[in-house]
Amino acid sequence: MRADGRLFDQLRNVKITPNVSEYAEGSAIVEFGRTKVLCTATYESKAPSWLLGTGAGWITAEYGMLPRSTHTRIRRDKSMTGGRTQEISRLIGRSLRAAVDLKQLGEKQIIIDCDVLNADGGTRTASVTGGFVALALALKKLHAVSEIKTLPLINYVSAISVGLHEGQILLDLNYDEDSAIGTDMNFVMTDKGQFVEVQGTAEHVPFTRDQLFKMMDVAEKGCRELFIHQASVMGEIYKIAGA
Repeated sequence: MRADGRLFDQLRNVKITPNVSEYAEGSAIVEFGRTKVLCTATYESKAPSWLLGTGAGWITAEYGMLPRSTHTRIRRDKSMTGGRTQEISRLIGRSLRAAVDLKQLGEKQIIIDCDVLNADGGTRTASVTGGFVALALALKKLHAVSEIKTLPLINYVSAISVGLHEGQILLDLNYDEDSAIGTDMNFVMTDKGQFVEVQGTAEHVPFTRDQLFKMMDVAEKGCRELFIHQASVMGEIYKIAGA
């Protein structure tokens, strides 16, 4: 058992609350244990200038942490150009573009904002998971009012962290585990079992190919549970692959 009583392959308590913003086209608060992120989706009727004439749209994201989302106050990142902030923003954008047929979206743009309200590890994976819900709710609303002709969602997308501590694989790391663990990885997956992104680092002892494959299996188990959570709050888009 882990310090918080979970099994090695057990998610923290997951809660997704949809439609929390009065003005955003889609929104959700996602909670992975004590980590809490507000995700909103904003619709723009024009694609970025570099996509004009291509017939394709765009999904992009911005990520930030509120000053007291952590144990001590962090400075506001007013420019959104900080290394970690920019890296996570790009990760979220890449991940959510895998959920959408950008040609079907047409020359339009949706911006996903992910603001961390409380951080206890896994803020980027929670942002991807909640960002997908906000995105899907926005697209369903836009389709219902005929702002877009078809619903362009082609995949569920979720993300989860996996760690390796003294040979033991752990799913969904909290802050204490993340800060002390030897290997920390983040997996972004579709419901079809495809990997959108794999990020991993061995801080102390390198990991083996066999350990990597086992971490992938545990990550897939976690992501499949997250797909069910997503569908339960936003309505099933289509039957989840493998369900």
